Amino acid sequence: MENSTQESHLRSENFVTYDSPYPLYAMAFSSFPPSATRLQQHHHHRIAIGSFIEDYNNRVDILTFDEETLSLKIDPNLSFDHPYPATKLMFHPSSPNSLGKSSDLLASSGDYLRLYEIRDNSIEAVSTLNNSKSSEFCAPLTSFDWNEVEPRRIGTSSIDTTCTIWDVERGVVETQLIAHDKEVYDIAWGEAGVFASVSADGSVRIFDLRDKEHSTIIYESPQPDTPLLRLAWNKQDLRYMATILMDSNKVVILDIRSPTMPVAELERHRASVNAIAWAPQSCRHICSAGDDTQALIWELPTIVAPPRIDPMSVYSAGSEINQLQWSAAQPDWIAIAFANKMQLLKV
Repeated sequence: MENSTQESHLRSENFVTYDSPYPLYAMAFSSFPPSATRLQQHHHHRIAIGSFIEDYNNRVDILTFDEETLSLKIDPNLSFDHPYPATKLMFHPSSPNSLGKSSDLLASSGDYLRLYEIRDNSIEAVSTLNNSKSSEFCAPLTSFDWNEVEPRRIGTSSIDTTCTIWDVERGVVETQLIAHDKEVYDIAWGEAGVFASVSADGSVRIFDLRDKEHSTIIYESPQPDTPLLRLAWNKQDLRYMATILMDSNKVVILDIRSPTMPVAELERHRASVNAIAWAPQSCRHICSAGDDTQALIWELPTIVAPPRIDPMSVYSAGSEINQLQWSAAQPDWIAIAFANKMQLLKV
C-alpha cells in the first residue's frame, strides 16, 4: 500500500483473470487458511462466484486460486445449480480449522437464505431458510451478512422492508424487524448484537438487538428518497462505515459519532459506484468500483478530511465493474467482477 501513484498499470504478476461462460455478480473468498500440514491442494484459496442470468437457472462455481503459480482453476465437483442469481455469497467467517472441521460452509441469498457444506470433492445443500409464515414463497433477499463475532448469526435484508436475524446453527429466526419504510438493500454487522442497514428510503439505520423497538438514523440521502444501495462497516474501526447512493459517483464515509454529516465524500469516479469494501487489515483504506470501469483504492486522512481526496491507486477493467471483494484471508488481493470475468488484483 506504499504505492501512492495515481494510475496503476498492473504487470501480469499483479492480476489474474478467470473467464466464465456466463455474466458474474456475487463473489466470496473463503477464510480457509493455507496450511503446510494439510494436503497440497489446501495451499490454494477458495473463491465462490455466482452467475447473473436473468432466469431461474443460475450457477455457483468454486475456484481455487494458487498464489504461487497465479492460476485460477474451477473444481467441477464443487459447482452447483442455484435458483435465480445469488445476490450475495459468503463463506463462514471463521476458518474450518478453528472450528475443528475439515469442511467449509457457504451461504447464499436470493429467493431464500441457503447454506452449503463444501468438502474436498463434494458439496451438500445443508439448509434452506424461509421465514414466510403464510406461503412457501418469500420476498427476495437483497443481501445478508454473517456475524464474525457471533457466527451462528446471519442477518438478511429484503425488499419487504424487513431485516431478519437467523440462528443458522439451529435453523430458526432469532428476530425479524421492520427496518425501513421501503426496500432494504444491504445489511452489515458491527458487533455481536448490533447491525446497520440501508434502504430505498435513503437512510442508514443502526439497530441493537437489546432494544429492538428503536433504531438510530445516522445518515439520510441529501435528495429525499434517493436509495442507498450498499453499506460497508469498517471492521478495523467500528466508528466508520461507508455507503453509496443510487446513480451517484460518490462514496459517502460516515462516523457514527457524528450522525447526518459525512466525514468525507469520495468523488473521483466518473460514473455510478456499484461496490465498496474496506481493507481487512487497515482501518484507513477502502476500495470502490463502478460503471466507469475503474477500481479505486483510497487512503483516508487521520485528521479532518480535506475537501478533495484523490485515490492512491487506480485500476481500469475492461467494462463496468459490478462487484468487488477484499480478501480477509489474503489481504493483498482484491476481486472484481465485470461482464463474464472475475479478476484478482494485487494491491
